[in-house]
Amino acid sequence: MAEASSLVGKLESDVEIKASAEKFHHMFTARPHHVSKATPGNVQGVDLHEGEWGKVGSIIIWNFVHDGVAKVSKDRIDAVEPEKNLIRMKCIEGDNLKEYKSFSFTIQATPKPEGSGSIVHWRLDYEKISEEIAHPETLLQLCVDMSKEIDDHLLAEEE
Repeated sequence: MAEASSLVGKLESDVEIKASAEKFHHMFTARPHHVSKATPGNVQGVDLHEGEWGKVGSIIIWNFVHDGVAKVSKDRIDAVEPEKNLIRMKCIEGDNLKEYKSFSFTIQATPKPEGSGSIVHWRLDYEKISEEIAHPETLLQLCVDMSKEIDDHLLAEEE
């Protein structure tokens, strides 16, 4: 029998953006319902189910498209660290939990040391329900694509 640890994984990616770390973080904490405006091909809607936008313990429902399939994820905000431009959300219901026992996203935006812009760091922590389930590389790519479109949206707002 395989060790349970082989089912546990972590995927990470960095995305360079032109917008400020604060504005990117603000999009996921104070205005996640605008994410669907910024990246309509990836996210169709974001609804506050319980609590307040950007507050720990709040429940958010994401309607998104992954690998060409409409999916839903009900996430609880587990951490918000404004001074680090960090938010962590854990899936508590939805399509991701059909293949994973647990799934969480950490999004942190950090100002670039030189010049303007930021680096958005995505971290996906998960535990697969079986060895047959693929690692969520395509989901990580979706996060990268979303970041670029959100960046374009934030820059367009400034004009």
